[in-house]
Amino acid sequence: MNIVFMGTPDFAAAALSELVKAHNVRAVFTQPDKPKNRGKKMLPPAVKVCAETYNIPVYQPVSLRKGEDAESSLEILKQLSPDCIVVAAYGQILPESILSLPRYGCVNIHASLLPKYRGAAPIQRCIIDGENVSGVTTMLMEKGLDTGDMLLTKSVDIPDDMTAGELHDILARLGGELIIETLDKLEKGEITPVKQDNSLSCYAGMISKEMCLIDFSQPAKRVYDIIRGMSPAPCAFTYLEGKRLKVYFAALSDMTSDMTAGTVVNTSDFTVVCGDGNCIRLAEIQAEGGKRMNSASFLNGFKIPQGTVLR
Repeated sequence: MNIVFMGTPDFAAAALSELVKAHNVRAVFTQPDKPKNRGKKMLPPAVKVCAETYNIPVYQPVSLRKGEDAESSLEILKQLSPDCIVVAAYGQILPESILSLPRYGCVNIHASLLPKYRGAAPIQRCIIDGENVSGVTTMLMEKGLDTGDMLLTKSVDIPDDMTAGELHDILARLGGELIIETLDKLEKGEITPVKQDNSLSCYAGMISKEMCLIDFSQPAKRVYDIIRGMSPAPCAFTYLEGKRLKVYFAALSDMTSDMTAGTVVNTSDFTVVCGDGNCIRLAEIQAEGGKRMNSASFLNGFKIPQGTVLR
């Protein structure tokens, strides 16, 4: 097939890498370069970097829905005349003029088992919610947000200690495999699209920085799942003696305590009591201005006073 690919982050780049092996990817649409890190240097999205390694033309319109960018993008797509537009974590809503353009429609690769976890942050949200299974769904796109008819799915079990970053990498690989299978079966007429059951849906909205502040008044299992779901980015954090402390990973502890939630009840291994009296051990952390390290290394150089409460 002649394909136009639309996507932005690493998850999408993994699918693009698979597509170029099996189909003619004529062009890539991705978000504009953005300033990142402390120096605010303009950096390209992962999909742009991937596309350039394959010498695929790259377009970076600010909007596909309004303005000159939208008009010129539509004309470019008409000239390219793709059999299918494949979309993965693009970050823009496609107008009907584009959705109706390809022969086989626009196919989205979504990192959840739809209709659960529609929206921008399905991987993080399912870990935060303590789910034990996730997966990838390909679907035909329509005007709604992740509401189109489903084509194929692949599922994966989520171990109790898996982070969002680890699940992301697995689902990115599955997404690449599934889109190849989906396009093959679409071309052969071997797929019957399935309507989503809206009664089973839930929304996975963007993760805000405010959500990353750990609330130790919640049950230990909930705190543990939030830390896993935020790791490695945007990363859960707390405050130790007024300075930010990122927490990349924790472990559930056998300890219990009736002390105030957030109290470090064992200063030798960084065990903290939560709202239900159960405890978690902060296992991998990063102090403000420091490097990411295990808590044992951190505690070798920093002694936590007895009675310290993380805020």
